[in-house]
Amino acid sequence: MSSTRIERRKNIVQQKRAAKRRRKKSPFKIGLIVLTFLIALIGYGVFQYYSGYISASGDNDLSSTNGKGEEENSFNGVEDLDKINVLILGIDSGPEDNGRTDTLMIAQYDPETGTAKLASIMRDSYVSIPGYKDNKINSAFSLGGPELVRKTVKENFGIDVQYYASVNFDGFTQVVDVLSPDGVNIDVEKKMKYTDRAGGLYINFQPGLQKLNGKELLEYARFRHDAESDFGRVRRQQQVIAAIKDELISINGIAKLPKMLGTAQPYIDTNLGSKTLLALGTNFLMNKKDIETIRIPIDGAFENKRYSHAGAVLEIDRKKNKQALQDFFSSTQVVSEEVSMNEIAADVQ
Repeated sequence: MSSTRIERRKNIVQQKRAAKRRRKKSPFKIGLIVLTFLIALIGYGVFQYYSGYISASGDNDLSSTNGKGEEENSFNGVEDLDKINVLILGIDSGPEDNGRTDTLMIAQYDPETGTAKLASIMRDSYVSIPGYKDNKINSAFSLGGPELVRKTVKENFGIDVQYYASVNFDGFTQVVDVLSPDGVNIDVEKKMKYTDRAGGLYINFQPGLQKLNGKELLEYARFRHDAESDFGRVRRQQQVIAAIKDELISINGIAKLPKMLGTAQPYIDTNLGSKTLLALGTNFLMNKKDIETIRIPIDGAFENKRYSHAGAVLEIDRKKNKQALQDFFSSTQVVSEEVSMNEIAADVQ
């Protein structure tokens, strides 16, 4: 056998051994790369969360907004709904608001189908408040915190909830600016102008599609100084929520979710844990379905009235509005086995 052939065989054997070594190392290397990526991803999420939290903390103490103690703020929502019902309470930090809710919504999310529904209850709706005289629904929060609001909603509309989130509007502006520093696209429906020098409010919008920053978006959502008053405001609030969701479902928005959660944390009082919020938020954002909405009272089921103890109110037809709200949620709200937050988190992963 010639030396050339021997040398060629040695090279072939060496190449096979080298390839075998590479094959043995490949799974380890791949695993190491994946592990490194996961650690980096988790580290990024933790860093972004605390980055947002640190930048926002110290500016606000939501726990003092309604002056209720820990015992009074206990929340006894049901735990046997197969859909996620959250009572959303928008709280103004202004001293003239006396702890009343400026915004009251019920958000329902079905993690199995990815559908979301949002019911806005107008703050001047005249309702029965358990243990108190009938009054505007927005007074329930100042009288008994989130738990009394839950009881009020259940007594008047037959809808119960598992969770609540009281959100200070100062936090809304910061979260929007973290989400979209260049502003959120919104189609301003008409010219809006209002000045409140004492409150530092200077609203001046022209109609048309434009980008609004957090402060401007909040002003747009809360504007009510026109013929529509609160009715127009409720519609614009729902428009703003839809616009924010469109921004969130982008890759850029999802990447910012941990930081947004950290930014919002000091401004939110809720019985939803951070892990659950993040799992729900991610699961929700993975589904691009439109949010279904309803306003209470519905058209033709209320009258404008005035009472000495409550002022101008919306005297609602309780039977019609209760039925409308139950019909709205009926396709998704079924009393059955409790939803496991771990299952939702597993679905997200």
